[in-house]
Amino acid sequence: MSARFLNEFSNGRDNNLNLIRMIAAIGVLISHAWAVSSGLAKEQPFSDTLKGIDLGTISVYVFFAISGYLVAQSFDRTRSFKRFWSARIFRIFPALLVVLLVTALVLGPIFTVADAEEFWPAIPAYIARNFTLFSLQQYLPGVFNENPVGRAINVPLWTLNYELLCYISVSVMGLAGFLRSPRLMIIALTAFVVAYAVVLYFEPHHRLTSLAKLALPFMTGVSFFVWRTRIILHPLIGVGLALLAALTYDTILFREAFVLCLTYIVFLLAYLPGGKIRLYNRLGDYSYGIYIYAFPIQQVVASQGIDNPYQNILISLPIALLFAVLSWILVERPSLSFSKSIK
Repeated sequence: MSARFLNEFSNGRDNNLNLIRMIAAIGVLISHAWAVSSGLAKEQPFSDTLKGIDLGTISVYVFFAISGYLVAQSFDRTRSFKRFWSARIFRIFPALLVVLLVTALVLGPIFTVADAEEFWPAIPAYIARNFTLFSLQQYLPGVFNENPVGRAINVPLWTLNYELLCYISVSVMGLAGFLRSPRLMIIALTAFVVAYAVVLYFEPHHRLTSLAKLALPFMTGVSFFVWRTRIILHPLIGVGLALLAALTYDTILFREAFVLCLTYIVFLLAYLPGGKIRLYNRLGDYSYGIYIYAFPIQQVVASQGIDNPYQNILISLPIALLFAVLSWILVERPSLSFSKSIK
């Protein structure tokens, strides 16, 4: 296979990114099955083999790596700052509002054991706090009280505020000219590495630590975009990065080597396999819908006494897929179409 650079593949939409994001969303659902069924999140796949990087973490890293690349690409191509942010806002918030309304006004009243006088007054704060993303509220009175993951309604929403913070960082780097200058990007990446190392070493606050860990794959994706004319896509390089990650397994650099390897392999799989696999793009982008609907559905299944994680997956996945398809057709796709009309 002859050497080809990343920019030769990434100009159009004919790729496997939608499929990869869908697999990652399903990975998040699978990872949560152990927690919602037994309360033992550490029993999920890979939790004991990858130094705390379990299946759910890998799946979220995949989302953030792809997002870093695509959001940087969007800022570079979009001449209007207003249009750039309208695309981000309409991608996240309409579907988020709908899932909050569904869980609060439909799921909540069905499954709560609290009195109406306690339950209904809590709904406005639940919707408002989760919709703003920066002060999440996982609970409604009396809902899922007896579940192994007691009372939590939609745990995966916690990553969305970090996603927004990463979008802001792309805006700052874009306005400063870093996204169009590989040399200037070295400055931005150096500053990030220093800040990342300081946060992980001192751990000043758990939210900063979480942000640093999620910003790592995101910034890796951004860097792939900026240096896309210099990054060669070839399976042998992927093998080499996998060996590098293996060599650092017992060192403090394993997470960083693993994220670099994971990001590279994601783009290998996104752009090199062609043919019939690309037909998936005709279906739509259901990954966000799976991501935001899966956990409450899994909690409903668990509330019915299903304490086997594999049974939880088998029951929850098709239901989550149905809600994801409806979310894409009725909410997400129309919202994205509307955002494109904003100049």
